[in-house]
Amino acid sequence: MIDSEALDAGLEDADDDDFDEATSEPDAQLPDQRYTDRELSWLAFNQRVLELAEDPNLPTLERANFLAIFASNLDEFFMVRVAGLKRRIITGLAVPTNIGRAPQDVLADISASAHTLQLRHAAAWEELVRPALASAGIQVVIWEDLNEQERTALYDYFQAQVFPVLMPLAVDPAHPFPYISGLSLNLAIRIRNAKTGRQEFARLKVPPMLPRFVPVPGGEDGVSRYLPLEYLISEHLGDLFPGMEILEHHTFRLTRNEDVVIEEDETENLIQALEAELLRRRFGPPIRLEVTERMDQVTLDLLISELDITEQEVYRLPGILDLRGLFDLSRIDRPELRFPPHVPKTAPAFQPAEQNGKADFFSAIRKGDVLVHHPYESFTTSVVAFLEQAARDPHVLAIKQTLYRTSGDSPIVQALIDAAERGKQVLALVEVKARFDEAANIVWARKLEKAGVHVVYGLVGLKTHCKLLHIIREEDGALRSYSHIGTGNYNPKTSRIYEDFGLFTCDAQVGRDLTRLFNELSGYAIEKKFKRLLVAPLHLRKGLLRHIETERANALEGRPAHVRIKVNSMVDEQIIDALYRASQAGVRVDVWVRGICSLRTDLPGVSDNITVRSILGRYLEHSRIFAFANDGDPQVYIGSADMMHRNLDRRVEALVRVTAPEHVKELLELFDTAVSDATSSWHLGAEGAWTRRHLDADGQPLTDLQELTMSQVQRRRRSRAVR
Repeated sequence: MIDSEALDAGLEDADDDDFDEATSEPDAQLPDQRYTDRELSWLAFNQRVLELAEDPNLPTLERANFLAIFASNLDEFFMVRVAGLKRRIITGLAVPTNIGRAPQDVLADISASAHTLQLRHAAAWEELVRPALASAGIQVVIWEDLNEQERTALYDYFQAQVFPVLMPLAVDPAHPFPYISGLSLNLAIRIRNAKTGRQEFARLKVPPMLPRFVPVPGGEDGVSRYLPLEYLISEHLGDLFPGMEILEHHTFRLTRNEDVVIEEDETENLIQALEAELLRRRFGPPIRLEVTERMDQVTLDLLISELDITEQEVYRLPGILDLRGLFDLSRIDRPELRFPPHVPKTAPAFQPAEQNGKADFFSAIRKGDVLVHHPYESFTTSVVAFLEQAARDPHVLAIKQTLYRTSGDSPIVQALIDAAERGKQVLALVEVKARFDEAANIVWARKLEKAGVHVVYGLVGLKTHCKLLHIIREEDGALRSYSHIGTGNYNPKTSRIYEDFGLFTCDAQVGRDLTRLFNELSGYAIEKKFKRLLVAPLHLRKGLLRHIETERANALEGRPAHVRIKVNSMVDEQIIDALYRASQAGVRVDVWVRGICSLRTDLPGVSDNITVRSILGRYLEHSRIFAFANDGDPQVYIGSADMMHRNLDRRVEALVRVTAPEHVKELLELFDTAVSDATSSWHLGAEGAWTRRHLDADGQPLTDLQELTMSQVQRRRRSRAVR
């Protein structure tokens, strides 16, 4: 699933990437047109999200949630990707895309696809999900659907809870056109002065702190009715403009450039620079105007003129605007309309030996590496509990951790504070430039500093995206390292909806690697090579290319060769070209990608051995896995890196090699199940088109990977309990 807390539906995919020109050199063995446009591929990803909302076999409130996710994802796409492209066009810095298209042409392509998708999104709500909700007793109504008693009750609510916080802003010679904040829902109102006959314009912002869907009092038993807040306000504009005739009123919504641009080497204080940039972000230039399809031309022309926006950037939509509001509806307490609840299980290695006892994480990890699969296995009873035990343990001397995204009330942050207050050496490497989390990260970074934690902000010019926790403990007069390397953020909230892996180990070589890496992150540039880690920006790309080349060489010699890669995005041209060359040599290449994929599967003689699958569902597939057959000795890595220029060249990323045979087997079996034709997924085909295959020839559902994994984890837990 893609979730608003991370947007990341969206999407970490849209997180802080630039429009890079292709980095691969021309290759005579490969065709020129061998990539898919990355922006259109992202829109295709969001279309897959929309297809889940359109699926009548999914629970109704989950379908509403997917509509909200689609809307949230698209907002971020415009605020970052489209805004970045537009800015580069204006400044003359834009370069041709990864498929050689001119930036202006790409902008037109994006506009055409986005218009089509937004209309489809609106239709999915009006024609599919809204009627399905009504059939289940959850009705979203209009004013005309209400009787007099209901209207009276809602008017009382309007007067008591809404009217006092409304702020109508007139536009006339004495009042310039007001600033319209990004993503706010607004009413454009044209009125006539009853005395002078003069027409005026006013803008009214729909208060974002009030419930978007207002419950309608009364009604039938078992039926809940809701009126959109903007409809309630629209019906009572006379109270706001007494003595005026309301001529027209229409809803509109503006999207602005929310991209943060920080030149780190031009400021000594990154925090202050970010605070200034966040203030500037609020006033970014407009890039999209959404209006109701019934808006009159006079009002629309005024908005276009005052907002300095083009016709291409106007989106006329039927029904209500800003379907992010459906997040509120999807939280209605109707469990039968949701996915069946799943409670994460404690990983077998970390289950207490005795009932009501507490797990000893250090003892468990000393017995062997532990691989935990979230959210099927609990983040709280593994990562959080491990860190909390370390904070309390008198034998723990030092704790070092990277923090990219976490919540302000996170037990992770509190554990680091507790450790520092107990006199331990604590280092927190905070990435304050994590897009859309910058303000929150600044707040809790300062909270850590006040508690005595050593807070550093990484290396100039590089975003620190790796997920690392390193604990130094004194045991029998010697120091031992305990480490956790993960694929996801140290965030207890998103860990319940993000699929990720985490490896716990006390391997001495991993400890030496992390000691060196943390020293370099808090000091100077990363230069040294590592033994069990692949680290960007200097060694990760080279290491992956070396593994792919090994598979190619093995295939040419007639040996078994297989490359499996699971990522959120597959964009980097050098990696894609290496996979093409491996395919030409006979290597089987399986790619499991959630979002953007610039790799093509329809190139005869080039991609014949390449399969690409995408899986979306109740959880957001977020882990990254890299597996190479290696002539019978599989080399398998997990970590934080996607196959994008930013991850390989402009970020600190880390992959760790998984060595325990049972863990290698678990990862490979998961991967093979995911790409099997018996598993529900989207298949990448010709011209970058994705086809959903979730039913077999008899119309029966194919295997749902996430449901299967839930049942497998449950069986493992029961098996251990029996033993």
